[in-house]
Amino acid sequence: MHTPLADSAFDQLFRNARSLHAFTAQPVTDQTLKDLYDLLKWGPTAFNAQPARYVFLRSKEAKARLAPTLMASNLEKTLAAPVTVIVAQDLDFAARLPDQFPAYNAKPLFDANALLTEVTAFRNSSLQGAYLILAARALGLSVGPMSGFDAAKLDAEFFPGGRVRSNFIANLGYGDLTKAQPRGPRLAFAEAAQIL
Repeated sequence: MHTPLADSAFDQLFRNARSLHAFTAQPVTDQTLKDLYDLLKWGPTAFNAQPARYVFLRSKEAKARLAPTLMASNLEKTLAAPVTVIVAQDLDFAARLPDQFPAYNAKPLFDANALLTEVTAFRNSSLQGAYLILAARALGLSVGPMSGFDAAKLDAEFFPGGRVRSNFIANLGYGDLTKAQPRGPRLAFAEAAQIL
């Protein structure tokens, strides 16, 4: 736990990794998606709440259901991607807290507090979505995360009960670097951080 990874791992996870929107024809297998989840599930969340839910869309039929929810600029690349994952948040996550967080009974904190429930679900499903991106990169996949979709339409189509709500979507596959845009610059430490 206290030994830094090899420098090549930092390249794969961060320095050379890109948000890609074009992929090769190589398929992403069911086993790869299961391996992806088996890695990302270990990321920490508040009270071990794990509110994120994932819907992996691979079939033409599933992508056709998603298509009307997408911004025009995201349509073609999403339909062409081997897999698109909806990262969503389950607003009923607290029901599982007694099993997932046995240290003490945290469920009452959320029982009558819709605002705390929504904030916790959103923040922690966002964290879990970030773990998904890193886990995908660790498995050799490329990721193209997006927020350019109509959440109300998407939720009505895939989560009609209202208990689960979309957070963001991401295309997954083996990236085609020949179609990548130049990488944008990053802020310097002094522009984005401080040590107090």
